[in-house]
Formats: sequence, C-alpha cells, structure tokens
Amino acid sequence: MGGETPKHTLENIFRTAVAQHKAVAAWRLPLQQEVQACVSLQEELVTNQPNLEQSPFGFLFCPFHSSAQEEQIFIKGDVYFNNTTGTVTTSADAPENEVKAFLQALQSINSHYSGWYSSATDQASYQTETGFKNAVEKAVAAITAEAMEKVVLSRNFSQQLPASFSPVAAFEAMLQAYPNAFVSLVSVPGVGTWMGASPEVLVSINEEQIFKTVALAGTQPAVENVADAIWRQKEIEEQGMVERYILSCFKSLRLREYTEVGPRTVIAGNLMHLRTDFKVDLKEIDFPTLGTDMLQLLHPTSAVCGLPKAPALQFILDHEGYNRSYYSGYLGPVNGAEGTHLFVNLRCMQVRDHEIILYAGAGITAESNPEKEWQETQHKMQTMRRILAKFD
Repeated sequence: MGGETPKHTLENIFRTAVAQHKAVAAWRLPLQQEVQACVSLQEELVTNQPNLEQSPFGFLFCPFHSSAQEEQIFIKGDVYFNNTTGTVTTSADAPENEVKAFLQALQSINSHYSGWYSSATDQASYQTETGFKNAVEKAVAAITAEAMEKVVLSRNFSQQLPASFSPVAAFEAMLQAYPNAFVSLVSVPGVGTWMGASPEVLVSINEEQIFKTVALAGTQPAVENVADAIWRQKEIEEQGMVERYILSCFKSLRLREYTEVGPRTVIAGNLMHLRTDFKVDLKEIDFPTLGTDMLQLLHPTSAVCGLPKAPALQFILDHEGYNRSYYSGYLGPVNGAEGTHLFVNLRCMQVRDHEIILYAGAGITAESNPEKEWQETQHKMQTMRRILAKFD
C-alpha cells in the first residue's frame, strides 16, 4: 500500500466514489467490528471466472447466473479504507493521475452530496404471490416425477424508496442489527447498488490458511432458546442435501483431509437455520487452488439452486418468472489482510432511484407446501424490511 491521508469516514469515501463515477464496496465480516471499503480506479471491472489465488486485493461481486446483462465484477482495491484508523491507503500499482484526482475530491467532497448508482436496466417483472405458489406446485410435481431432488425458488418485491433513505446510514443500521452476518454495500456504475446481511459463507480462506465452507439450509422463525428448536423432516432432509453436495465436491477433487462439524442450529437475524461447517487446513495439505476449484464447483450452491444442479437451474430459468440478477450470486473481499471471504448474496436488497427491490427464496422438496414456502420468503424479507423501517 502507498501513501496515507488524514482520518475519513465511510460516508466520505462512498460519496466521493459516486461523485467520481468509481465502483465502491464496503463490508464487515461476521462477529467483527472493523468496517472496510475499497474503490476501484480501473476502467475495466468485468472479470471471467475468478482465480482467487492469483488475484490482487479487491472485492468480487458476481451474479446468480452470468449473462450479457449481469457479469462478474471485480472492484480492485486501488483505494482502501478502514474505519478503525479512519485512514485511506492507495495501492502501489493504482493509476497515479486517478489516485491524485480521487484524493483531491475526497478532501473537498460536499457533505450534502448524496447519491448512488441505479442499474442501467429496469427489472422487467416481479413475481406475484400466485405466480410463486404456482411455481412451487410445478416444482413439487417435477420432484415427485423424479426430474430433480430439490429446487430453490425465489421471488422479488418492489417497495417505494423512503424519502430520507441513505445507503451508508442503512449499512450502519445493518451493522448494529446483524452482528453475526456478512454486511455489505456495493455500488457500481451501470450495475447498480446492492446491500445485505448474509448468513452464508460460500468460500473463505483466512490469514492462517484455513479453508472453510458451510452447508446452510432449513429455515424457521427464531425462538428465544436455540436448544428448544424443533426441526421437521423436510428441513433436515433439505440441509442434508446441501451437506452431501459439498462432500461430493470434495470427492471430485479427491480431497479427504477435512473436518466437518454439525449440523447445528444457528440464528441469523429473525430466523434459524441448520448449519454444518467444513474446514481444510491448507498448511497441512498441498492443494493451493482449493479456493478457486471449490468456488467453480459450488456456485450456484444447492442452497440457492437445487439438486442435481443442471435440471434445478433449468427449472429456475424456465419457471421463476423474473430475473434474480445479483441476488443469490456471491460477493466479498479477495486477498485482503484477513484473506478471502466470499458469501452468498442473501438477505439483500437492490437500491434504485425511486424503489427498493427485496429478494428471498425457499428450498422446495417433495414435502413442500406452497403457502408455507410463501411465508418463508415473507420472513426472510423482514431482515431488510427492519432496516428500511428506520427511514419511515
């Protein structure tokens, strides 16, 4: 990292990035206090299949299903901010003129300036309650006919943007409300602004070279005492499918040296899930590309797509009735001081000029009930609705 500048705030960093038409990402890892942010000064943000091990420091933001409209984005960490110190550092290979322009703008940013990027394309459609329940019925029929074992169906919902809404204030409210989650705010020119509090690790490799992924599935409203949680067969089986898929990925890579802990009940916001943790110590086995290899195999995971992956994905594209965009894709910092931490983009919302789009999904198995699955998506949307209520 290069030169340092005096203390700043996330608000200043975010406003300057948007004013300068640069991509910006802010995040906080689960159970940590430190908020970090990076700004890319590069002209090119689109990436192909990420190579985690060879990547420079930055932030990945990838869609559920790559297309011409939704591409994999890499926000290179040319400018880095840490709220613990309040300092801004710049990478040694960042374009000099751009660095100078950004730092000058940061010194003089108008505290009244407020804005964010909206997506270049409008959401073509929204999934209705009737449409969602019909899709669940079709999915149950397809599973009963053994076309697939499980499929995850999702929906979106549009509501008016609160007049006093601020992305950074909403991000700070999420930090307080959801200490166990990966909290993020991403704003990219032409792509739009997304924020969320995700409970689900996709791939992480920490500074001690410990690889981690989780099987997270099954959902019910949280109870006061986790020990009192009672899980139905449907949720236990759904979580078991996700576990078996991760184990099949390890098997295909001929990886046998891993630890598995779970399933156990965990609380995420107002919900409970079943979770199993998988860890691999990369200091003890010679598998330098495990992060990239597992990312390729896992995404989209059976927790957001289904099993087997190919028929489940095709069913989603044929019957879900709207475009997921970056919902249920993945995002997170790559090769920072704490390593690489990629999370599934769940419990999230898209911020547009005049509306907020909420997203939520539910795992459909042969035992699924359309009304109960609809209610599950309602519960999941509460995670972001609680934040929006602070701006009413």
